Amino acid sequence: GMNVLFIVVDDLRPLLGCYGDNVVKSPNIDQLASQSIVFRNAYAQQAVCAPSRVSFLTGRRPDTTRLYDFYSYWRVHSGNYSTMPQYFKENGYMTMSVGKVFHPGVSSNYSDDYPYSWSIPPFHPSTEKYENDKTCRGKGGRLYANLVCPIDVTEMPGGTLPDIQTTEEAIRLLNVMKTKKQKFFLAVGYHKPHIPLRYPQEFLKLYPLENITLAPDPWVPEKLPPVAYNPWMDIRQRDDVKALNVTFPYGPLPDDFQRLIRQSYYAAVSYLDMQVGLLLNALDDVGLSNNTIVVFTADHGWSLGEHGEWAKYSNFDVATQVPLMFYVPRMTTFSASKGERVFPYLDPFSHIVGLVPQGQSKKMVELVSLFSTLAELAGLQVPPACPETSFHVALCTEGASIVRYFKSSEQMVQKKDDGCNDTNKCYSEEPVAFSQYPRPADTPQWDSDKPKLKDIRIMGYSMRTADYRYTLWVQFNPENFSADFEDVHAGELYMMETDPNQDNNIYNNTLHGHLFKKIVDFLKH
Repeated sequence: GMNVLFIVVDDLRPLLGCYGDNVVKSPNIDQLASQSIVFRNAYAQQAVCAPSRVSFLTGRRPDTTRLYDFYSYWRVHSGNYSTMPQYFKENGYMTMSVGKVFHPGVSSNYSDDYPYSWSIPPFHPSTEKYENDKTCRGKGGRLYANLVCPIDVTEMPGGTLPDIQTTEEAIRLLNVMKTKKQKFFLAVGYHKPHIPLRYPQEFLKLYPLENITLAPDPWVPEKLPPVAYNPWMDIRQRDDVKALNVTFPYGPLPDDFQRLIRQSYYAAVSYLDMQVGLLLNALDDVGLSNNTIVVFTADHGWSLGEHGEWAKYSNFDVATQVPLMFYVPRMTTFSASKGERVFPYLDPFSHIVGLVPQGQSKKMVELVSLFSTLAELAGLQVPPACPETSFHVALCTEGASIVRYFKSSEQMVQKKDDGCNDTNKCYSEEPVAFSQYPRPADTPQWDSDKPKLKDIRIMGYSMRTADYRYTLWVQFNPENFSADFEDVHAGELYMMETDPNQDNNIYNNTLHGHLFKKIVDFLKH
């Protein structure tokens, strides 16, 4: 049996060299990709931290966890569902959580779901509590709670940063586990590039401002339904953005400040890459790279000015798409000989690596499939598929394992069957990724990004295939968790071939009855 190292990053869109970004310096993640199968079309089920994490850690969609905000614990509120780490623990694994894996607070019972999910109490960095303090030097040397926050690590409380502490603890645990005979499931959650964009200032050197462009589409699309827009309230509350006094809800932010945000997001990704590099290098050091599966992903993406939007909180690709790669010894890569390093540390300041992923799949996949996929890769019995109503079922998943796509990565998208005259049948066989997002009203409000359950009035259900993204915003009743597809408030349809950035909504001038039927059928089952 193999160990599992599960790396999950907060708010990381696939802005990485291995996903074709030419500006970013991410040599260590690219090196991992060069030994992995990389999914180019992986999507989160809801573009906000707690709902996404509870969804992929339980293998259930948000309509089954009934968590669309931050304020309920699924075991009490919807059903006592087993989690992925709990399943590994019940199968003899030592399960450990370091950093942000579950979203802390009510949604994981103020305990990161310990002791259900973890063999030992989860570790949180001691400096996490300073995350939103005034630690950013501004004009005249004063300290601010800014969005854009390059810092001198030696000046920080404790002389360190949360992600540095997370890496150190994860490496300590790897050293403990190397002497034990027990298999382990080690989950490591990194904070950056979550806001504030607080990272060691030397990473700015990698990204001269003159090399930083605006988003390709930094304006609000004219046919975007107001309900679909997220007004990026969390960014507006930072001191540096507050000082700009931009109008609610559409802004825009000044161009030069947009560039600063984008520059700092890149810098935070390189800082993250360094942490991942140190962690994987330690896996080599303890001699476990040959019998440890490594998964690398994020809880959702983050808009960097596309559609005039920032942050997550929407159904667009920029908010829902995540990096997803699996390193599986002897499956995605040939076994390294004794003493040979699989993951030598690469310095982001000196390494320009043009490494290509070992295998790539363009199949549409979802994070809700992680549970069954990892169970299969580890040789455990794959949990059964959930029945239509599964609130009473402790162990089942709503995402099928994607191991079947590992082998066929070369033939990227399989040809449609020739005997497929019935277009609906053809459609039902194409891989689809579903996401959803709640809203309190038809127009942007102060709580549109993060409405509380009791205030949700509309749910945006979104379906992404290789060819299109189709989204319906429908009436939603938070008291009985029901969506009314006979009361559609707005819709979006983007054709990927001609509109890859999702700027030209053709919902109102296209017939899409077959898509409507498909989304409704899916949600019924």
